[in-house]
Amino acid sequence: MSRSGTDAYDSEEQLPPLVSRAVAAARAHGFGKSCRPEQGRLLQALAAGAQGVIGETGTGCGVGLAWLASGARAGVRLVSVELDPDRARVAAEVFADVPEVEILTGDWRRIEERAPYDLLVLDGGGNAKRAGDTPAEPARLLRPGGRIVIDDFTPATGWPPLLDGEVDHPRLHWLEHPDLHAVELPLAKDLATLVGTRRRGGAATGHAPRGA
Repeated sequence: MSRSGTDAYDSEEQLPPLVSRAVAAARAHGFGKSCRPEQGRLLQALAAGAQGVIGETGTGCGVGLAWLASGARAGVRLVSVELDPDRARVAAEVFADVPEVEILTGDWRRIEERAPYDLLVLDGGGNAKRAGDTPAEPARLLRPGGRIVIDDFTPATGWPPLLDGEVDHPRLHWLEHPDLHAVELPLAKDLATLVGTRRRGGAATGHAPRGA
């Protein structure tokens, strides 16, 4: 979730209809931390490569999920988990006529109920960004070759990556995860996303490639 993410759509035109519907719902319910358009377009492109199931933690009012659903192939299922029951209800209304989408209410770990995934977006738990947040396990949640996405980073300018002058350990967790080939993708001057692909044949020794 991005601060002022919903406001970022004020100047956007020609959005996918489902995304427009989700943005309108977020605005109507005062939810400002929607997925930004830059991130959404990346999710839309990544979703096109999924063949089975796409997962997401942190539905919000469904903007990121709408980008995913707009890019997914016919027959691909999408599962999202939202902790807040009111937001889950709003999102369920957005996708009421999209049978491929399932929204679960509760702790992010409920995403395990529908694993493994071709694509998993960690936007509301499992991303190791907050104290006490146990990181999701790619080997348990992803198919071999499946992709994991963690967004809302500030682009790194050196190595190791820093946050407020300190080593950014959550970012290092994913960029050096032994089960992933991971890279950092800068999407805007103030926005970067990590994308990791689960290694085929189990974890390998050594570190995954470092982010740009």
